[in-house]
Amino acid sequence: PLTADGARVEALLTWRESVSSAVAARRGAKLSEDISIPVDRLGEAIERAVEIGRRHELEACSWGHAGDGNIHASFLVSPEHPDELRRAHRAAVELFDLAIALEGSISGEHGLGVLKNGHLRRQWAPRAVALHGQVKSIFDPKGLLNPGKKLP
Repeated sequence: PLTADGARVEALLTWRESVSSAVAARRGAKLSEDISIPVDRLGEAIERAVEIGRRHELEACSWGHAGDGNIHASFLVSPEHPDELRRAHRAAVELFDLAIALEGSISGEHGLGVLKNGHLRRQWAPRAVALHGQVKSIFDPKGLLNPGKKLP
């Protein structure tokens, strides 16, 4: 078993930490977003993420935490081609649509950041978004924590 052999565990962890860099190295950069999907729809989500990339003329791949439904979908781009990054941003919006369509969430393990800013409104009812903002305000009344992220 892996847990009985410290060297094998270390090698596995090193490999796991290298996946993101290896994917980015394929074209020079990547735009990655994480979404959460019901576990029974993971295969469909991964296939459709690749299709989204294809529609935007981008290589795409996904990895993540299959046991809890988190997917890290990546659209590979070349730093020498700014148009690829623009297409990757459009592909990410389609990825968010996919998460919602599959009854998942645009917010995976990494939460909501700059790229996902404003998209929560597409997933939640206005009252839920307002309550979410109120909870954040209670813990961060001065807006110092992650300013400009999560909610517009």
